[in-house]
Amino acid sequence: MRFVFGYDAKANLVDRAEGADEETYHELPRAEQQIATPRTRPANVKDDIVRERNYKVLRQTAQDVVEFSYRPGNCKRDYRVVALRKNISVERGENVLFSEYRYFFYITNDRDMTADEVIDQARQRCDQENLISQLKSDVRALHAPVNTLNANWAYMTMAALAWTLKAWSALLLPVSPRWAEHHNEQRRRLLTMEFRTFRQAFIEIPAQIITTGRRVRWRILAYNQWLSAFFRLIDTL
Repeated sequence: MRFVFGYDAKANLVDRAEGADEETYHELPRAEQQIATPRTRPANVKDDIVRERNYKVLRQTAQDVVEFSYRPGNCKRDYRVVALRKNISVERGENVLFSEYRYFFYITNDRDMTADEVIDQARQRCDQENLISQLKSDVRALHAPVNTLNANWAYMTMAALAWTLKAWSALLLPVSPRWAEHHNEQRRRLLTMEFRTFRQAFIEIPAQIITTGRRVRWRILAYNQWLSAFFRLIDTL
């Protein structure tokens, strides 16, 4: 069983990270994002206003990584700790006031992953936090509208099925070998899509139902970029 946990930035760990030789640090590479429709980056109006009005702002300038062994107080063995050091520039207007370091720690028993992979693995827990957020706000599974624990549990389970249907839709979406890269990207985006967006793209599709003779025809009245995936999913179901 392997694990990666975020760990509190305790004073002794910060001292270990600060005492590490600068040569043992290496820069954390920035994750590359795949942009489906490249476009020109708009002007950063907010940044210009912040500088013009001399607001105090924190800017991250670099991220460095170091690792060392550490034994927590209640443990009988050493574990691997990966420390992420963020260089924060404190600015006001066009002037840099000072720089400071902020440390984030991750503890693991995995000796095979690189330090960068450990940090990436730990950051993926944000997907679970996003899931909780969606269950709380969009499908309101955590609304607890009734007066007993069991009834609220049943309500949460039933409401969460709406989110489960979205996940099933993504997993059932077929992938054509010819368009494998594009279709796999669609599945990934659908799997991580907010439920509000899923509702607009796959459920609330404006359509006209026409009954002629012995046929019922559904006429889509508005286009969205997910219709191709929608029809592929229909063919699969």
